Amino acid sequence: MITPADGEFRLNDATATARLGAALARALGPGEAVCLWGPLGAGKSTLARALIRALTSPEEDVPSPTFTLVQFYEPPGLPLAHFDLYRLSDPDEAYEIGLEEALEDGAAVIEWPERLAGRLPPDRLDIELSQDETDEGARRARLVPHGAWEGRGFEF
Repeated sequence: MITPADGEFRLNDATATARLGAALARALGPGEAVCLWGPLGAGKSTLARALIRALTSPEEDVPSPTFTLVQFYEPPGLPLAHFDLYRLSDPDEAYEIGLEEALEDGAAVIEWPERLAGRLPPDRLDIELSQDETDEGARRARLVPHGAWEGRGFEF
């Protein structure tokens, strides 16, 4: 089923979050970013891992780049960079570690994009993750498209 990349979704468990990540991987194109917003424990890393594994392989080791800040992957067809900007204090630091270059040749998944302070990539899908208030194990994902993502659908 083709779903618009806009609106709110309920993710019942980690499997549903992984399905969303895999679906977004199929829709992601060069020069585009998926920006993951939300508090600690909201599911950002789970979603990022699923997206990366959908582009690489299910067995891909996908460490959190919290301390390295960025991890690069070279799947066939679309180079991908996974940024975790939690520890940044200045938006320029993201560009110093290769955000602009990553988007020139491939795509990016960005955790903690609020650290970019208004310097977000123009072609991006913002995903705001939060815990579902009615079910402790479930999450809510609110998708907000920008630029090339506007009007796009994906199979989910």
